[in-house]
Amino acid sequence: MRKWIEAMRLRTLPVSLAGVICGCGCALLQGSFNTVTALLCVLFAALAQVASNFGNEYYDYRNGIDKKGREGFRRGVTEGEISPLAMKRATYATLSAAAVIGCLMLFYGPWWLVLVGITIMLFALGYSAGPYPLSHHGLGDVAVIIFFGIVPVTFTCYLQTGSFNNLYITLPTSLAVGLLAANVLVVNNYRDMDDDKAVNKRTTVVIFGRCVMGWCYLLWGMTAMAIMYPVWMKLHLWALPIIALYLTLHIRNWLYLRRATGAALNPLLGKTAVTLLIFSLIFLATAIATSN
Repeated sequence: MRKWIEAMRLRTLPVSLAGVICGCGCALLQGSFNTVTALLCVLFAALAQVASNFGNEYYDYRNGIDKKGREGFRRGVTEGEISPLAMKRATYATLSAAAVIGCLMLFYGPWWLVLVGITIMLFALGYSAGPYPLSHHGLGDVAVIIFFGIVPVTFTCYLQTGSFNNLYITLPTSLAVGLLAANVLVVNNYRDMDDDKAVNKRTTVVIFGRCVMGWCYLLWGMTAMAIMYPVWMKLHLWALPIIALYLTLHIRNWLYLRRATGAALNPLLGKTAVTLLIFSLIFLATAIATSN
């Protein structure tokens, strides 16, 4: 069981949950909330990310990307603890479970949400699989911004409110969450740069180098807070402690990123994800307080 829990990469699960949580916060700021749809979105997001993590492990092994003794978290397939066939089956079983949850959402939204769900599941596989894996060609960061930020925040809010009104709240929040989620990937690729370069996996850190992407890590966190200006205006003084707390944690993480290397970066990956989760939970709590 432990090897499967490791394969799920639970330390990064807050990344998928944060988008749903912030989407619920946006809905509350518009005077709407539905518990059932919120729970369905949480389950769908979690299952889609686990499926993506399983698929990443399977397809990176099959394509010869991973090797034993890597700096990152252990890969059960590469280490011989999980068979490739078992991991492949787990990937598609988890995707199927996500599809079932997605179909239940149709009781609360229009039929075209099926197309959104299919796109999300294709991304979950296309991140590491297919003729042009996104994570191998410098597109992983963009994909994360879209599918861990824009998509979950926007469509969670839509299922709560039934409309795309008030995008001045939803859109900047979704972009901010996407940027903060991309920082988790930056840490992952920052750690793995040498291994990735050796197998011609062209992440943004391989393309631009650790120095540039280290500064991007800092900049993206600050930019996320700045682009949420319309939302902060709606929250008034409630916004100040949220911004201050996030930036304090973010700068602390960035300073650690600059001096750590290799496996020492593994804790920072989890801390970056948890910082995003803390931000999303405080945002949700503030939205609840503001809406009452």
